[in-house]
Order: sequence, then structure tokens, then C-alpha cells
Amino acid sequence: MKLLVVNYEYPPIGGGGGFVTRDIIENIVERGHGVTVITSQYNDLRKHETINGVDIIRVPVCCRKQMESANLISMLSYLPSSIIKSIVDFDSKTFDIINTHFAIPSGPSGWILSKMFCLPNVLSIHGGDIFDPSKSLSPHNTPVLSDTVRLMLKTADRVVAQSSNTKSNAARYYKVDRQIDIIPLGIKKPVFERKRRADFGLSEDDFIFCTIGRLVKRKNIDETLQMLSGLDQDLRVKLLVMGDGPQYAHISNLAKQLSLHDKVVMLGNVSDEMKFQLLSVSDCYISTAMHEGFGLVFLEAMECGLPVICYDFGGQTDFLINGKTGFLVELGNMQKLHQRVIETMNDREMRGKMGNFNRQLVCNFYIERCADQYITLFEQLIHDSVNPNVA
Repeated sequence: MKLLVVNYEYPPIGGGGGFVTRDIIENIVERGHGVTVITSQYNDLRKHETINGVDIIRVPVCCRKQMESANLISMLSYLPSSIIKSIVDFDSKTFDIINTHFAIPSGPSGWILSKMFCLPNVLSIHGGDIFDPSKSLSPHNTPVLSDTVRLMLKTADRVVAQSSNTKSNAARYYKVDRQIDIIPLGIKKPVFERKRRADFGLSEDDFIFCTIGRLVKRKNIDETLQMLSGLDQDLRVKLLVMGDGPQYAHISNLAKQLSLHDKVVMLGNVSDEMKFQLLSVSDCYISTAMHEGFGLVFLEAMECGLPVICYDFGGQTDFLINGKTGFLVELGNMQKLHQRVIETMNDREMRGKMGNFNRQLVCNFYIERCADQYITLFEQLIHDSVNPNVA
């Protein structure tokens, strides 16, 4: 199978959607299939290279200023760049199928290329590309963008959502009445050198929370800091914040304003190995994100045996179980959040039971299972496109 992946963000740029795309297609390549990715150029990243068997082509985009997040101009410029590059480099015999990630801005590019090359197109929607309550220009509230998403959802040969929440948002906001497959995302089983707290300058006496992600408004880390400021100031507590983005300075300043400068550790971007090392020395994973399309970070925390405390709005409700994996709190209910945090901090035995449950549950979400489902879907579509008259 020869697969063209259209994704405007592919590591090292972007966030969770790009990283899980990478992990899926690298697993597909390991099974003997060929994959080419057409993505965005950024700074001094090479225009063409092969990494772990994946052929990566980066096309120029305008005015992208940050590795972690794209702006509107850079997203819009991806469309003509990706199409022109594909016309120059490829023809209809180069690939068997297209997998387009994100309805906007990758969607129109994948759709146009599928028509030009007469190839089936699988559109993977990731959550934030169709619904983001923190953005004033979220597609579900912006007429032109909403029309574009609706067209992409209706015209793709198949649509894949990573959670029931994303699937329901597609139906609710875009009035799309069609089959949408759900393929849960997954993580690679991590391999990393174990570290002690002392290796990171952390005390054995501290209760350590951690949170991971692009520092954007949707992650709503403000409320995590407000929760910390409401705890007894004599408690030995640390919050490890892993990630970077446009909200980095704001979060740092807010921590100082709330007198949390000695409790909040801003780590910026860290390697995958360091991420799991830090998770493994933590006590609890916490998120006050307004919405998650799926929430890969929760799986990563579960892999390290951490209870997870987060809000109950988003794709994570497909696999997080209140009272079993940690606690799901009603969105915005700071009083209940505070209560669950105190309960978790005070009950070591409960944390241990939740951690053991999470280590077992996460085995259902390794990347191999995700890749299996995509391969089955791709092969079915390729077969149907070659044999259109076969029932």
C-alpha cells in the first residue's frame, strides 16, 4: 500500500494531532507499507527527508512564528503550497490512497488532490479542527470555516473521528448525516531510563502534580493555578508544566501573581524520554482544559500509573472512568475540583489502586491497535476503488 498523508502539522511542529499521526504512520511503515507526508516547512527544517522510513516533504508557508502553533496566514498558505508541490512531484500512480488529517486547513488540500489523482480520501478529524471553545474563530462559530468543514465532512470517502465527542460535534455543529468511524488514538509503549526525584531537584516530601500540552488558551492552565492557590499554603506541592506555546509568559506571570513561583515549575518542551521520567516521579496528573478531542496525555499519565483528574468535557470520557482512573469533574466546577484534589492527595491507597487500574487499561490503547484499524480501513477502500462493481 502506498499512502499519501496530508497534514499541515507534522513533528517536530504542532501538537498531539501531529505526533499521533507520526506514531500511526511509522507503525504502518514498519509493516511494509510506503508512506509520504506533505506538511509545513518551519525555520531550518529540511524540505525533504526520510525519518524512520517515512518520506517527509515540507512545503513553504507564510508567517508561521511558533513551532507549537500555527496562525491563520500559515494555515491558509499551506493549501496552495501543498497542492502545487503534489502536482509537480506526483501523479495518479504514485499512491493508492490519501489520508488527510484535520478538516481545516489540510482538508481542502486532501480533497482537491483526491479529485485530481482519482484516489480515495480518508479524512481524520482531531477535535480542535472542528470545535474549539477557546477560539473566537473556531470553525463551529465562523460561517466560512463552518461551510468548509461541512463540505470536507460530506465529500470525504470516509471520515474518522478519534472519539465519540468529536463524532457528535461533527453531527451537532455541521449537520452531517453520514457514517463516521471512531478509531481511538494510541501511544507507543515507552522505553526510558528510570530517574529519581533528586535527579530533577525535586523533593521526596512534595506532592507532585504534572500537566502536559501546548500552552494555548484551550488548555486553561489558569484554573489549575487557581486551584493550587486555594490549597493550604503550608502543603508541600509542586506543579510540573511540560510544554510551550503562546500562553507560556502569561502562565509564568500568573504563577507569580498568585505567589506560586516556588510551586510551579515551567519546563518548556521536553524530550519524550524526559516526559515519561517526570511522569514516573509524579503523584497525579491534572488538567483543566476546556476541551480535548481525545487526550493522549491522559494515556501517557496512565502508562506511568498516575491517577488523572480532569474535566468531563471531551473525548477523554470514552476511556476515563470516574472513581476508577481518577476523577472526572463537571466542566468549570472549581469547588468540586478542589475537593477531588484534596481527596486524592490524602489517600495514598486510593492512588495506588487507580494507578494499577490505569496501567492495565492503557494496554488497550497502544499505537499498534490504532494502526491496525487504519490499515483495515485503507485496504478496504483501496479494494473498493479498484473493484467498484463488487458488492
